[in-house]
Amino acid sequence: MLNIDSIANKFRLSYFIFALLLCAAFVSIFLYAESRIEQDLVKARLLQQLELSQEKYGDQPIYVTEPGIKIYRYDKAPASLQAIANDTVQETSVTVNKASRAGHANLHLFSYTQDGQTYILTYLENTEMVMGNYPVLAIFEHLEDIFADTLKVAVILSLLIAAIFSQLSSKQIIKPLLDLKRAVETDHHNLSDLTHLPSEVGVLARAIDEKNHKLEQYLKREQLFTGDVSHELRTPLTIIMGASEVLASQLDADSHLNEFTNRISTTAKETSEIITALLLLSRAPEKLDAPQTSINNIALAEMQRLKYLLRYKSVTCQVIAEQEYSAYVRPELLKMALGNLIKNAFQYTDDGEVTITIDDEKITVTDTGLGIPEAMMPLLYERFERLESYYKDEQTILLSEHETKHKVEGSGLGLSIVQRIMSHMGWQLTHQANRSGGSTFSIYYK
Repeated sequence: MLNIDSIANKFRLSYFIFALLLCAAFVSIFLYAESRIEQDLVKARLLQQLELSQEKYGDQPIYVTEPGIKIYRYDKAPASLQAIANDTVQETSVTVNKASRAGHANLHLFSYTQDGQTYILTYLENTEMVMGNYPVLAIFEHLEDIFADTLKVAVILSLLIAAIFSQLSSKQIIKPLLDLKRAVETDHHNLSDLTHLPSEVGVLARAIDEKNHKLEQYLKREQLFTGDVSHELRTPLTIIMGASEVLASQLDADSHLNEFTNRISTTAKETSEIITALLLLSRAPEKLDAPQTSINNIALAEMQRLKYLLRYKSVTCQVIAEQEYSAYVRPELLKMALGNLIKNAFQYTDDGEVTITIDDEKITVTDTGLGIPEAMMPLLYERFERLESYYKDEQTILLSEHETKHKVEGSGLGLSIVQRIMSHMGWQLTHQANRSGGSTFSIYYK
């Protein structure tokens, strides 16, 4: 099937349509010229015959002269002829009887006024009569057949030449674009061979080359920033973790400060893991190694880590899995994605339960919390979009009570980061509102 979206096919189709229109124009001109010439010849012949008949027979109501020619005085003409006759030669199909057999022939007719008397002149086209009595019209009919055959051959040749020419010319027209495509796909430095061209392709090549240069500079700055962040943040985090361990070792076992030292150490480790995950996101997916990682262990660890968010709530949480499930994925990325979903479920649920279910195709996090309003759905995975702003706009009392009990902290980046991780790993994240309230997020993993 012809792909009309292809530029080459558009060129070919336009050439073919142009040739078709040109042939149609020539055919129309030929048919018009043939019709006018035939009308003039028939008119001249009939007028000549009227004059000869008047000289020979005088004034008669009907003249029947050579075979096929009949001239009527207007008042003696059949009503059917009177209804259609005018001063322009017309042609109509009639039925004639010949040797007890009915057939069809063309009747030429027109009206002519002479000395106040109107006549209707008719000529029944017959090959035998034409050839025997009107050599000029016979020659014209012969030439008409020759021109018609020639025109048919010319139309076929024109369309064939148009098809061949369009095929060759479209390749030459598309060739610079194909060269540009190959240069962009292989190595953009090859664009230098095209940037000097004065054509539109050269303009496009220069624009792409300039854009590539800007992207190179941007990626270079991004790589430098990533490297600097990795180096500059890991060092103080390592110092913080070491200092917290030293501080913890100098405190008594029952000291109330142990909780703070543990929190410092845990937060420093989590921050280090977050930095590692974000650095992994900055790399190309095909360059990452993906070890076999236990989903169950990460889900349990994240649930335990974030349980402090439920300290003042009547919320239960559990992990449901029939067996041990694993996936080939970087554990840092899976931990960040699953941790963000569990954290959101804990933060926005005041009563009920949060359930993490694992099977052989997906991980679901289900809560009985506030749910997500319909107005937020189009921007669910956008950066800096938070649930509070939508509920405040609707003046929902439920969230006001929720904020009184527990202040929800966050920047609105959680779901955005989870979606980025899913795209990075080639997985899929879906959301579904629960009938009884709350939300269910599902991670479909490979």
